[in-house]
Amino acid sequence: MGKKIYIYDTTLRDGAQSEGISFSVQDKMRIARKLDELGIDFIEGGWPAANPKEDTFFREAATSLKLRNSKLVAFGSTRRVNTTPASDVILKGLLGAGTEYVTIFGKSWDLHVKAVLKTTLKENLRMIGDSVRFLRKKGRRVIFDAEHFFDGYEENPGYAIETLKAASDAGAESLVLCDTNGGAVTSGVFEIVEKVKDKLNVSLGIHAHNDGDMAVANSIAAVQAGCIQVQGTFNGYGERCGNANLVSIVPALQFKLGLDCLSSLALKEFTEASRYIAETANMRHQDSQPYVGNSAFAHKAGVHVNAILKDRRTYEHIDPDRVGNKRRMLVSELSGRSGIVGKAGELGIDIGKATGRAGNILSLIQDMEKEGYQFELAEASLTLLMRKASGAFKRHFALEDLRVIVEKRGKSGMISEATVRLRIGQAERHTVALGDGPVHAMDRALRKCLSEFHPSLKHMHLIDFSVRVLDEKAGTAGKVRVLIQSQDKSASWWTVGVSENIIEASWQALIDSIEYKLMKDDRWRKKKR
Repeated sequence: MGKKIYIYDTTLRDGAQSEGISFSVQDKMRIARKLDELGIDFIEGGWPAANPKEDTFFREAATSLKLRNSKLVAFGSTRRVNTTPASDVILKGLLGAGTEYVTIFGKSWDLHVKAVLKTTLKENLRMIGDSVRFLRKKGRRVIFDAEHFFDGYEENPGYAIETLKAASDAGAESLVLCDTNGGAVTSGVFEIVEKVKDKLNVSLGIHAHNDGDMAVANSIAAVQAGCIQVQGTFNGYGERCGNANLVSIVPALQFKLGLDCLSSLALKEFTEASRYIAETANMRHQDSQPYVGNSAFAHKAGVHVNAILKDRRTYEHIDPDRVGNKRRMLVSELSGRSGIVGKAGELGIDIGKATGRAGNILSLIQDMEKEGYQFELAEASLTLLMRKASGAFKRHFALEDLRVIVEKRGKSGMISEATVRLRIGQAERHTVALGDGPVHAMDRALRKCLSEFHPSLKHMHLIDFSVRVLDEKAGTAGKVRVLIQSQDKSASWWTVGVSENIIEASWQALIDSIEYKLMKDDRWRKKKR
């Protein structure tokens, strides 16, 4: 393993500035514990004294956040213009947080000194030096973030370096070069870091924003040029276009450059951690995210799938297991027989060695996709289809009658009523249910009929429903594709239905959803035996 690179996470502070994210104190505590489990070196907890929530977090962290691997860091700025450190509210707040490490930022771009702080360049240097010295005398270890460093260096390199020297001479043990506007170009970052390293004998870090979509590349280039600390956020959360994404940076540094960031066991937890943090942030996890996204190791084209089955290196830059992800074979009209065989194996379905059955399944899928079906997301429907085609499907019930009524009564809202008659083995059940809409009513009626025979359905519910018109020119007569996501105590799954009638399409997806649940239960019972 190569030299140690220190990972500094700022999800709880910079990440919280992302549009749509608002962490509660308990959210921050949960994320901090997850980061500690991974062995992240530094966790920036927030800006104490900025608001009551931040103060509450640091108070609770001091008593109940027992970090085993990480150092909690309080964040703030240098003292204000023409004040003393001892009287500065921000520096007092940093001390009050009680953390061993503090990070303060200061201006390194002379434009900001003149236009924002409206003070002299010398006073700004005094602000940096005074603040660092004050915190060091109080026993704190100081990391200095040189805000807007790359923009500042481009316009006035001499002064930008002076700001770093002011912090270093005052006792800062790490200087972090910030691309705060996120517009730096990778080659420029590399060159500037090299020049800074030649002028200063102190450890350097990088803090990149993603406004030019280069934050990951810029961070990696900075490390190659000499930085030993990387700041960023999980999933790239952050203001505007986000911060450098640690979920991409850490595997790249470790697997591509052979550097020592985290343990191999921690990296195996990266996919789970990324999704956990997204869930805690109430943000949708991005399927296309490198390394940890649901689509990161998904293969669709027949040529790709055929090659992957022979040697995974043909179309995968790393083994997905190294970051806790998994390979997925997508089945569509673009698939070949190899894709069908690979997907069947992935789903645990034996379609035999003969290529004829795989060819028949492929033809069926191609015909259905021509009609508007799509199985890339609706993997539960695909599983049922393949089991039916291979003769391994067990039908649990059959529809005898379905009637759905939607009516408006007086000034009240719309009322939906579904009447269902099912045959379950030799028994027949007939029931009626009301719902907030026709799909809800059908779902309730179905499960009402079946729960007597399959009690586990009481623990299943719908969590998402989407409709897409497949032919906009046909207007209300066009086909629609309905996708339904269902969930039980252990997992969630998607099913699909297609028809000119939205009720029929919804019914198809509902039937698949329940059949998939019952199939899962059957397989679980067999394993238990």
